[in-house]
Amino acid sequence: MNPNNYVAIMAGGIGSRFWPASREHRPKQFLDVLGVGKSLLRLTYERFLKICPAENIYIVTNYNYKELVAEHLPELPIRQILCEPSRNNTAPCVAYTAFRLYAENPKANFVVAPSDHIILKEQAFVDKINLGLELVAKEDILLTLGIQPTYANTGYGYIYFDKDSEHEVSKVFQFTEKPNLERAQSFIESGNYLWNAGIFIWNAASILKAFETHAQDIYQLFEQGKEYYTTAEEQVFIDKYYPSSPNISIDYAIMEKANNIYTLPADIGWSDLGTWRSLYEEVGKDEQQNVVTVDNRELVWCVDTTKCMVRTPQDKLVIIKDLEDYIIVDEDDVLLVYPKAKEQEIKGLTQSIKAKLGKQFS
Repeated sequence: MNPNNYVAIMAGGIGSRFWPASREHRPKQFLDVLGVGKSLLRLTYERFLKICPAENIYIVTNYNYKELVAEHLPELPIRQILCEPSRNNTAPCVAYTAFRLYAENPKANFVVAPSDHIILKEQAFVDKINLGLELVAKEDILLTLGIQPTYANTGYGYIYFDKDSEHEVSKVFQFTEKPNLERAQSFIESGNYLWNAGIFIWNAASILKAFETHAQDIYQLFEQGKEYYTTAEEQVFIDKYYPSSPNISIDYAIMEKANNIYTLPADIGWSDLGTWRSLYEEVGKDEQQNVVTVDNRELVWCVDTTKCMVRTPQDKLVIIKDLEDYIIVDEDDVLLVYPKAKEQEIKGLTQSIKAKLGKQFS
């Protein structure tokens, strides 16, 4: 393994589109949503152990989840848990991590990846990541993994790329964040677009140069702390200055502006597990095409019910009649029955509930 290779796993989100299973006090990255006895964070960490040594894996999370990270990854030293005092989207997260790793190793190449994705073809994933790390160590490029789209998903970002490239990486012409259904369908039909997996690979110096060029306010903010990174004063600096960083994604801050963006098309069995539908697509189904994520399947009766996503408490008898393409999630204090086709509304719904009822159900 190359000692200059690092991984930063982002684990600070709430996963509101996965509500009501994913809640503010225990987001989906800390849940065993696949029923394998391990949380999504644990699965992600173990996957990256094939890329770099454990001492080069960092978790970037909200300060409120520091103890949860330590609970799920007890072998990880506390110094490798980078804590954000506020949620300011992915650009400040990446900038902080880049400065931190550059201070530790100016030759650092690193992967930035979410903590709550599923990768079914792990060896193919490892091969693509290793190839990407080799490329960014030699060239001043910013890489993103691109996934061949299978349907017009309005919750993903899309990459317009050079599909006729003769190389393993392809030039990116444009990023489009979460298009409407009509536009997403046109992207699929054109064959010129990939899904943006949100998994990035770059050299620390390259991404810092991109921030200095395209997001100077973020660069200047975190550059002030260069003498504190890797020291005992690092968290003090971050607690003071991080909340004042702009709330902006890495896609908007850098990827839509830089001219050295490339994509590495990857067939890795990827899903972001961002919604109930994406979980439904990845989990085994019964003869009625329902997904029921409960151990005691005999307690869930789906009568004339098809293509539904069902999650209920282990000891509750549940009878569902005459439903098709619905999400049914019972979390004791919250019962959600919602059309699968309208799942993108759930995030907005949780905001309305919080505004009306407070944080009790968020």
